[in-house]
Amino acid sequence: MASIGLYEAFIGFLCFLISFYFLVKKPFRYLLIKKTHQSYPWNWPVLGMLPGILLRLQRIYDYSVEFLENSNMTFQFKGPWFVGMDILATADPTNIHYIMSSNFSNYIKGPIFHEIFEAFGDGIINTDAELWRDWRNASQLIFNHQRYQNFSASTTKSKVNDGLVPLFNVDLQDVFQRFMFDITFIFLTGTDPRSLSIEMPEIEFAKALDDVGDVIVYRHITPRFVWKLQKWIGIGTEKKMSKANATLDRVCEKLIAAKREELRSQGIIDNANGDSEDLLTSHIMLDATKYELLNPNDDKFLRDFTVSFMAAGRDSTSSALTWFFWNLTENPNVLSKILQEINTNLPRTGSDQDMSSYLNKLVYLHGALNESMRLYPPIPFERKSPIKDDVLPSGHKVKSNLNIMIFIYAMGRMKTIWGEDAMEFKPERWISETGGLRHEPSYKFFSFNAGPRTCLGKNLAMNLMKTVIVEILQNYEIKIVSGQKIEAKPGLVLHMKHGLKVTMTMKCSSLE
Repeated sequence: MASIGLYEAFIGFLCFLISFYFLVKKPFRYLLIKKTHQSYPWNWPVLGMLPGILLRLQRIYDYSVEFLENSNMTFQFKGPWFVGMDILATADPTNIHYIMSSNFSNYIKGPIFHEIFEAFGDGIINTDAELWRDWRNASQLIFNHQRYQNFSASTTKSKVNDGLVPLFNVDLQDVFQRFMFDITFIFLTGTDPRSLSIEMPEIEFAKALDDVGDVIVYRHITPRFVWKLQKWIGIGTEKKMSKANATLDRVCEKLIAAKREELRSQGIIDNANGDSEDLLTSHIMLDATKYELLNPNDDKFLRDFTVSFMAAGRDSTSSALTWFFWNLTENPNVLSKILQEINTNLPRTGSDQDMSSYLNKLVYLHGALNESMRLYPPIPFERKSPIKDDVLPSGHKVKSNLNIMIFIYAMGRMKTIWGEDAMEFKPERWISETGGLRHEPSYKFFSFNAGPRTCLGKNLAMNLMKTVIVEILQNYEIKIVSGQKIEAKPGLVLHMKHGLKVTMTMKCSSLE
């Protein structure tokens, strides 16, 4: 997280004075307050509930489960006075279905979201309305093309085989982040940056994405006028954001210029068939006549796509894989069932086409992945804002421009949604009585978003993760290093705060 600045120091001092008053001057009254409101952030004069959130920031995910469980899955957070930080937090599937599907047109990312996530420019992550529709239609056409899907599958398997062989005592989270950075970069440009190697070099593009994520979290818990002032002066976390943006701009400029020159040197001036393998080429050669608001001749359009795609491709999948392997080590019975399923359905030899068909037979593995993402969703929250005043199915009134936070992490742990065993890791909950995969609606299982914004790369991502898991389990024995503390780091993506230290040893013979 970002270093402490004047605002945090001021908040800390006020919290100290308030705590001193209640603990020293009014200790008995404080105990009554604590007993009554232990599951809720206390609404202080002027400061609202922000001090309580800051004090619990390091366990904000588990804390969100507590207060949403005790408030019928929807909770009104009151921010400091006059700074526009009030939030309606919800994990209620009926509200989520209404926001993401039934009344989709009224709930947008909005200008404040765009401002906070400015590093992603006008890419698909930030946009609404017609610009978003153009982005989605173009992406859908490219991602669904068989040539790109084949390229994705072959690239993934090749990278697993070549990239993981020399790695034995590692931070598995770092390995998966580097692996997915390389894979996503190959999808984007056709070249491998080889951040996953013996040297484990620092990649400035990846570092800039990490810094952007840290600052965006800071902006969520800081009054807008404070971070805007920091940005104007060029200090604190906003100085960090400025440097990260400059790095992203510079690297993207080089990538785009190099790709344009490569296409010119090859005499490629048209891509009418849409059969390019790498995504940057596909977007450079995009047929602009089909999309009113997309301009492939504009380098900013390509820059915004590059940053958005690299962030989305790297972080969510690496997070899902990290938590999945930790869950496997904590549940050896699940690991045994997955190994048996792999051994039954996946011969060690065969073509990539055979592999694709066999992956669909790994129903229990699919269920285990879903179960891991239910408890540890890669993206722990989603942010929306209504255009017009509205009333949610839960009865909560929302005013236009109110921040609505969908707490995906909390939703996956609600007993009212998943039953009394909601906190247990049970892949069986995803298996039907006939042995097939049980479907759960996206507004209940939100890991791939819901409604019109459902993730276009869902199937590609699931196949990628299955490929990685199968290749690793076929060839390696993974053991968690004892004594390490496993906890989530507050952020846009559900990373492990201290990483995941493991030992990887090569299996001697066939799948065990």
